Amino acid sequence: MTAPLQDSDGPDGAIGGPKKVTVIGAGIAGLVTAYELERLGHDVQIIEGSREVGGRIHTHRFAGAGEAGPFAELGAMRIPAGHRLTMHYIAELGLQNQVREFRTLFSDDAAYLPGPTGYLRVREAHDTLVDDFAAGLPSAHYRQDTLLFGAWLDASIRAIAPRQFYDGLHNDIGVELLDLVDHIDLTPYRCGTAHNRIDLHAFFADHPRIRSSCPLRLERFLDDVLDETSSSIVRLRDGMDALPRRLAARIRGRISLGREVVGIDVRDDAVDLRIRQGATTVTRTCDYVVCTIPFTVLRRMRLTGFDQDKLDIVHQTKYWPATKIAFHCREAFWEKDGISGGASFTGGHVRQTYYPPADGDPALGAVLLASYSIGPDADALARLGEAERNALVTRELSVMHPELRRPGMVLGVAGRAWGARRWSWGAATVRWGQEAALREAERREAARPQRGLFFAGEHCSSKPAWIEGAIESAIDAAHEIEWYEPRARGVFAAARPSRSERSA
Repeated sequence: MTAPLQDSDGPDGAIGGPKKVTVIGAGIAGLVTAYELERLGHDVQIIEGSREVGGRIHTHRFAGAGEAGPFAELGAMRIPAGHRLTMHYIAELGLQNQVREFRTLFSDDAAYLPGPTGYLRVREAHDTLVDDFAAGLPSAHYRQDTLLFGAWLDASIRAIAPRQFYDGLHNDIGVELLDLVDHIDLTPYRCGTAHNRIDLHAFFADHPRIRSSCPLRLERFLDDVLDETSSSIVRLRDGMDALPRRLAARIRGRISLGREVVGIDVRDDAVDLRIRQGATTVTRTCDYVVCTIPFTVLRRMRLTGFDQDKLDIVHQTKYWPATKIAFHCREAFWEKDGISGGASFTGGHVRQTYYPPADGDPALGAVLLASYSIGPDADALARLGEAERNALVTRELSVMHPELRRPGMVLGVAGRAWGARRWSWGAATVRWGQEAALREAERREAARPQRGLFFAGEHCSSKPAWIEGAIESAIDAAHEIEWYEPRARGVFAAARPSRSERSA
């Protein structure tokens, strides 16, 4: 496992002396890379194309930056408590007192999900879900608990997967999996106030053999299902942007915003960056560079000095888009409907609807994360104009929450379509359905340096799509630069294992 770096005993705090490193991107991967390299004694500066730090962490504050009031997480919004690197940095940056529970899909019995004739409450949905699930099986000889397990697994997949992706996964919950589950006492895994749901996260944690027996496509997707429906997910009370802001404040080197890298030329003894600022483009020659921006952005640049295998992975790595739309509401009307938090599976274009806690002054209103969609569903919303997109979400969500139609209920709307944003062109790398060996091969190739050019970002990690992955890759990149021998450019990777391998 990757671990945070220890201060070096080398001269000036760096092995072989301090190096001058330029980091492209001020997201979490770029900030952690810079932070760790500085701790090791190196000179670091960061170049960021946009006007903000944080990358795909973006907390929108409806009252304006630095003002009290409700906010919406339009980027990363949750952290599995088992992500030890992320939790380490939260503690190191003095944010542990802000850690709070993140309530997720189906965690509130009063939340909703679609039924055959309308929306159902989570607490009342089990009979309908079981009947629909059993009707699709070739045989219904299973115990009722087994059917309940299959029904909630199917409902969770339907809520999390893009609609086109769900169609294939639905068929993977077949007789082979149910036959294995049918021999297990599921009583300890019943949850909810009426004990009519199944704690899938606890079940699969206790029965890894059953998980490994799932069809390949389903087994790879289970990570997301279990993480997103786990009861051990956390958030930061005052907003996820506290993490990048605290990191940026700890970095001594310059963080230059509004400077877009438009070309990279890797040479034997240096890396040349073409940097655009306004109408001016300049070339900067750098000793070492760490590229932390998504490959979707990198492949739009002019790249020279890269080998063909590296160019292939840059151009072929797949990213899922994501679109989030938040409503600033006059009041937390869902609380009067009995919903205290968590999320509903809304379906349609909206997909998921979250009810963030109203921690602040009720007079300032409350935030409803009206729509969170990924994949083709997110692209469909992103293609619409802002007014049309907001009207569509309001229209669909009003069927479940008619309170939205009340005059003056919606005070403001904020959204972000990550698949259409020029600084990301996607939300996260997703390698669903791939065998473990192929996933690892792609990760290694994504992270492999090109002489003095190194790489980090969630796309270079074993945990794509999570903050944990960005941090893991940043620590590895800092470790590689620390041990890099300038006189042996191009042969370093074969000489020394990564920190992940050395700590495994």
